[in-house]
Amino acid sequence: MHGTIHELETLRLFEQPEPRGNPRPSRYVPRGRAVPLVGIVRNPRSHRNKRNAPELAECSNILTRTPRSREALRECLEEFARRGIDFLVVDGGDGTVRDVLSCGVDIFGDTWPKLAVLPKGKTNALTVDLGLPNHWSLTEALIAVRNGNTVRRRPLRITPADGAGGLAQGFILGAGAFTLATEVGQEAHRRGAFNSFAVALTVLWGIAQTIFGRKGNPWRARTPMRIIDRLTGRELPHNGRGRADERFLAVATTFEKFPLGARPFGRHPAPGLKLGVIDWPSRLVMAMLPVILLGLGERLIGRNGAHRLATGKIELDLGGPFILDGEAFPAGRYILDEGPQLTFVVP
Repeated sequence: MHGTIHELETLRLFEQPEPRGNPRPSRYVPRGRAVPLVGIVRNPRSHRNKRNAPELAECSNILTRTPRSREALRECLEEFARRGIDFLVVDGGDGTVRDVLSCGVDIFGDTWPKLAVLPKGKTNALTVDLGLPNHWSLTEALIAVRNGNTVRRRPLRITPADGAGGLAQGFILGAGAFTLATEVGQEAHRRGAFNSFAVALTVLWGIAQTIFGRKGNPWRARTPMRIIDRLTGRELPHNGRGRADERFLAVATTFEKFPLGARPFGRHPAPGLKLGVIDWPSRLVMAMLPVILLGLGERLIGRNGAHRLATGKIELDLGGPFILDGEAFPAGRYILDEGPQLTFVVP
């Protein structure tokens, strides 16, 4: 977002006025107009929005808003719900989508308007999953709205395990070495690498550091981490060397398609929440990571302290920060499951 909506303010997603473990009933009622009313949340800080004017801002059926704080974002979404918009457009990157889905949870509940995403960020992983072109304009999105092309996805939903209230919603959560990878990705952005190219550079750098790094290299460190299935109460087995309460990397997502054609959860990933974990920074596993990311190496994974599985609600007890769609959240105990089913407009 813009201004004070950045970095540390992300933590305030868990400081909402009242406990919201389960969203309240939606305050949104679609009107079904002949000429659809479109609400746009525009992030002027997004990479491709800087120094560019909003598209179609003069149209009477298009409400363009650029909120400068999380409170302003909630007010914007409340206005959209009150006016019964037909479509909600997120004009920004993955982090802007996360902010909208998190701030709007007590407004829209499980009943959201159809969403369209204009990929204006630096990585735009959601764009890949939805099959959107990198340069998708508002005009093209509105044509797709008229054609009725949609796909459905559920975001990740993460809440504090102590019931303190508040929640966040996004699409990729990572802990352990994933936090270092995010920092490398940010540096790649500063040097001019974006989208899938930045992802490729980050993966290659992480592999090299983990394989060739010596003792004390942060890429070979483990993070205190426990992962518990909330249905069975069982903890995910630890099959690597080192302490059973430490792991090298964990990634959770509901994506079905990934940058660079990767298939980290197998060649035919199940829809819904998926979890990938590496217990120990084995040099063999890291050397074979490109093969694993292509959906191969199932036997290698099982024997060398790595896991990939479809799962339901889980508890994460993290001794270090985690990343949700590019932003850092503090260590702690959290419940992770799937959020409401959302309908996205696609070409």
